[in-house]
Amino acid sequence: MILIGTMNLTGTRDRGNFYCPTCAVTQTYRLRARRPWLTLYFIPTVPIGNAELFVQCDTCRSTWDPSVLEMDQQSHEALREEQFRDEAVRAAVLVVLADGHISESEISALQGIASHLLERQVDRDELGWLCSTAEQSGVEASNYVLTVSRRWDANQRTKALQAMFLAASAEGEMGPKQINTLAKMREILQMSDQQYQGAIEQALDWETV
Repeated sequence: MILIGTMNLTGTRDRGNFYCPTCAVTQTYRLRARRPWLTLYFIPTVPIGNAELFVQCDTCRSTWDPSVLEMDQQSHEALREEQFRDEAVRAAVLVVLADGHISESEISALQGIASHLLERQVDRDELGWLCSTAEQSGVEASNYVLTVSRRWDANQRTKALQAMFLAASAEGEMGPKQINTLAKMREILQMSDQQYQGAIEQALDWETV
């Protein structure tokens, strides 16, 4: 019986230094190429398809598209900050939706929070799309923040909590689900009681400005 199959072979094509988005410092990297081969009796014989290039950090082992080598630290940090703002807005929307609906006052509050606290403009169409997506996916704010907050720094965690609190309290009184969701955020965001309380107090000061 003839045994024919395929396997992926990976080799290193180049080495150098780059700014690793995961490590957030300059690290050494390997430019690697992955390509499928046809095998005969488990021996690679003929390459099939094109080689797929990717960059791998030698320290954290994260992999990236080769375009990562063209970006400097400042570009990466700007991109990460933009991503954080998107995530913080989405987290605030999810907290608002915890009670099952969104009001006009909450829509206005979300736009103000995004603009003044997160320095990001959000129009009604985008908010509508975010709400629709959230309702269809059924994602809860606590699960979402648990996933995305791993890459947030301390300042971003504070801002995100403040955005969620201000959005949840836009109508003056929070629902039980919103209170429960915000209560979980202290542990999710890995804040001490003092840090959590301080962030809320700062949010209240911002609200009165």
